[in-house]
Amino acid sequence: MQYEGVLRKMQTEMGNPIQYYMVFENDFLNLNQVLGRKVGIAFMKFQCLNCGRDRPIYRQGFCKSCFYETAAAGEWIMRPELSTAHLGKEDRDLEYEKQVQLQPHIVYLANSSNIKVGVTRKTQVPTRWIDQGAHEAIEIVEVPNRYLAGITEVALKDHIGDKTNWRKMLTNTVDDEDLVAWRNKLRPYIPEEAQPYFIESNNETHLEFPVLQYPEKVKSLNLGKTPNYEGILKGIKGQYLIFEDHTVFNVRGSEGYYVRLQLNQP
Repeated sequence: MQYEGVLRKMQTEMGNPIQYYMVFENDFLNLNQVLGRKVGIAFMKFQCLNCGRDRPIYRQGFCKSCFYETAAAGEWIMRPELSTAHLGKEDRDLEYEKQVQLQPHIVYLANSSNIKVGVTRKTQVPTRWIDQGAHEAIEIVEVPNRYLAGITEVALKDHIGDKTNWRKMLTNTVDDEDLVAWRNKLRPYIPEEAQPYFIESNNETHLEFPVLQYPEKVKSLNLGKTPNYEGILKGIKGQYLIFEDHTVFNVRGSEGYYVRLQLNQP
């Protein structure tokens, strides 16, 4: 069986375990149903997620010119504290920025390889945690715009990390933490403007990933260097496919790559 199309981040559905879908223009594939089967991935061309042209992907699924032009790749995406839509100030496209920035945002703690602080739109909970491969997470602040979430994250980064060690996450060398205790411990460091939005009566969310076998030591598949790969799918965690030979493939990191998937029995 074959599937063909441009890679975008896998869509997910909360469950025990989480359900993963690879969605193409005219088709989709439930990857949970492919566990234990041989999967071939062949890189065919690039397809920028903005202009659609066959140009080398620069970052976030965009070619270089689109990355520096499209509103969907503004610097405030990665650095929420730079958001200015609440002031009526445009970065690249004020209407788009208002639509994304002026909605409820969550500041959260997630534990994937270690505890980290992060920001996401409220509509992206728990999707954001799933994408990071977090096995537990908790909301700590819910604010009305992206800027307030950004300055809260910046303040808390002085007291807790904001990065995921993807290798630890994929080998599942992780410890459980008391996120409620961490939330309460960090409360005094939340900026004054965000203090009224502190969430003090919620519990951790636990997430279960569809993994039959974790790799002992990961080796990353780069389609630019290895355009053809075949292996037996053993798990899905975060935005990674995990194969029996310890190869891992970051689907989100390969957005904008047009591929052919071949499914075979092991």
